[in-house]
Amino acid sequence: MNVRDPFNLRRSNAINIIQGTAAQAALNLTHRALQTSVKAIESGRQVVEDMSSYAAPKTIPSFSDPQRELEDRSWGSSSVTSRASNGYGYNSGVMSGMQERVGGFFEKQTNLPMYKDKPFSYPSSRRSKPWWKKRRLLALIGLFIMFILYCLGLVGDDIAAETVGDRLTWLKGPDKTGKVDWLDRRERVVEAFTLSWDAYERYAWGYDEFHPISKRGKQMTPNGMGWIIVDSLDTLMLMNLTTRLTKARSWITTSLDYDQDQEVNTFETTIRMLGGLLSAHYLSTTFPNLAPIAEDDEGTAGEDLYIEKAKDLADRIMGAFDSPSGIPFASFNLKTLQGIPSHDDGGASSTAEAATLQLELKYLSKLTGEGFYWEKGERVMQIIDDNGMEDGLLPIYIHANTGKFRGSNIRLGSRGDSYYEYLIKQYLQTSKQEPIYEEMWDQALAGVRKHLITYSSPSQFTILGERQNGLRDQLAPKMDHLVCFMPGTIALGATGGISEAEARKLPSWTSKKDEEMRLARELSQTCWGMYKAARTGLAAEITHFTLDSPPLPESAPHSAPETFDPSDDADWRQDFNIKVTDQHNLQRPETIETLFYMWRITGDEMYREWGWEMFKSFMEHTAVEQGGGFTSLSNANTIPAVQKDNMESFWLAETLKYFYLLFSPNDLIPLDEVVINTEAHIFPRFEMGPLFKTGWTRKPRGPDGKLSIAS
Repeated sequence: MNVRDPFNLRRSNAINIIQGTAAQAALNLTHRALQTSVKAIESGRQVVEDMSSYAAPKTIPSFSDPQRELEDRSWGSSSVTSRASNGYGYNSGVMSGMQERVGGFFEKQTNLPMYKDKPFSYPSSRRSKPWWKKRRLLALIGLFIMFILYCLGLVGDDIAAETVGDRLTWLKGPDKTGKVDWLDRRERVVEAFTLSWDAYERYAWGYDEFHPISKRGKQMTPNGMGWIIVDSLDTLMLMNLTTRLTKARSWITTSLDYDQDQEVNTFETTIRMLGGLLSAHYLSTTFPNLAPIAEDDEGTAGEDLYIEKAKDLADRIMGAFDSPSGIPFASFNLKTLQGIPSHDDGGASSTAEAATLQLELKYLSKLTGEGFYWEKGERVMQIIDDNGMEDGLLPIYIHANTGKFRGSNIRLGSRGDSYYEYLIKQYLQTSKQEPIYEEMWDQALAGVRKHLITYSSPSQFTILGERQNGLRDQLAPKMDHLVCFMPGTIALGATGGISEAEARKLPSWTSKKDEEMRLARELSQTCWGMYKAARTGLAAEITHFTLDSPPLPESAPHSAPETFDPSDDADWRQDFNIKVTDQHNLQRPETIETLFYMWRITGDEMYREWGWEMFKSFMEHTAVEQGGGFTSLSNANTIPAVQKDNMESFWLAETLKYFYLLFSPNDLIPLDEVVINTEAHIFPRFEMGPLFKTGWTRKPRGPDGKLSIAS
């Protein structure tokens, strides 16, 4: 890994004064050198043409004549030596002469054409030139200056690599009028992905982290886990980026080895790495025309690469489940397979992390026929449910040693979110053959509506708040960006993945589903409002809201504005409050994920248009010059945005993938045939078959979800 600016000169404010001038001067020198190179190429071409048209003279001197040897020695000992000498005092022949013509492109050639009777050692004019007319000297000075400026960090890799601005010229003008070409917009997403991927490949290939501004990588384990590479595999496939996928696959084949003495997070490793490998296996085997690679073909030695790596990793993850209760520890050691309690939060695991492993483990069991992955994941669901929490809403921490919850903080943001997501997705994954998970989802969604839904003031946007000290405590008017997965998931649960129009024709459609779709629409608008409220058009990590006192119940009449007035003093802006500590944007996917689901399910093109506007904001404010791709923001609520030197793997794995799917035809990855994990990795729905079954039942409980006394 290269380290630039070793003397920290770039950190000085004063150096910025000369940076622009120095960079421009260097570019001018480079341009001049390139022009000279073109002339050299033309000169070389002329040499070849001269040689091809050359006719041998009728009288050819004998090169074996003894007299010739004496002449050679005489010329070789002359005081003017040949620049193309091969070390023996004479020219190497015809090709060497051509190289001399090309190699001497920095100065005008005045020697006679090469014949054996007059080699290039024959002295040309000795008239000296002013130093500023000597092209070779100028070029060497220019290259030296370029080297110094590069080492100091004053000129970057935009000389060698295309800048982001060069590729995003379409941003400078208004959108085309008339019918929208969504496939053209999808190509803009592919363009953004390749800019990010190529920057990673150029500066941090094989590293787990990528810092686009400083253009460096960092490992999370001694030899790396392929954090970015594995997480991006299925996006590469969907976008048909075969060349890039081939290199990624080669790296996995030759460099990915999980036998490392390193503690890693159970949840993140499962959803990103295990999920990424399983999704790559599914897409490469089910859709062989997506970025086809011969090594993936049936019967080849590498056809099981992804599943073999997935099984190796899953066997190591199993160490996290070796707890007294069966709740997985927060971390595990890749080499020793030892589960490790959290170093914070009293050693407790987060509820979302413990209960967001099931889609991955169940699919792996289906692929391998080995039921213990399924059983480990299923056992977690039973332990959680046996706690009998009121209205299906859970505290965000649970002890791996006891299986009991810690604290009473209830939220659908960080550490709580994907537990709820995986309830309905487990039901859909096994083709609706496990109704226990639909029952748990219905109970939890009713609890959300009862305890966590209210409306902002004065504009009455629908918000999903938090109960930080239990259900009897006051509602906190706070929404993590992470909460914005929920509207799309509600719509998915209401329709099962088919369109709303189709679902309404089914006898299973009820007024309850009508209410759920209304809630999904209203929360989608609020999440979009979180983007509109920030000056860059990119949502903050957390947004707070103004509430009435007391907060309105979910049943209260309400009517939020349908559009967002762009003026700075618009009334709706009073509802949104972005605090200084929350104004960063990590390129998160949850809102674009919801827009994707809402478009597919409702068919309302408004969600696509919102997504396009969001995409343009990402392009405008997160782009890194000098070939760095895109990065997170430290402050998304100011112009210009303050960039943060980090690209999360989910930018490639989730955010850009959902943009791509949003702008794609609906028959690409039909929602009623797949489930998508919380890292946007795609798994098939499947029948349970004779090998698998739901291995537990719920304990009896009252209408509020609490366990009956007899239980």
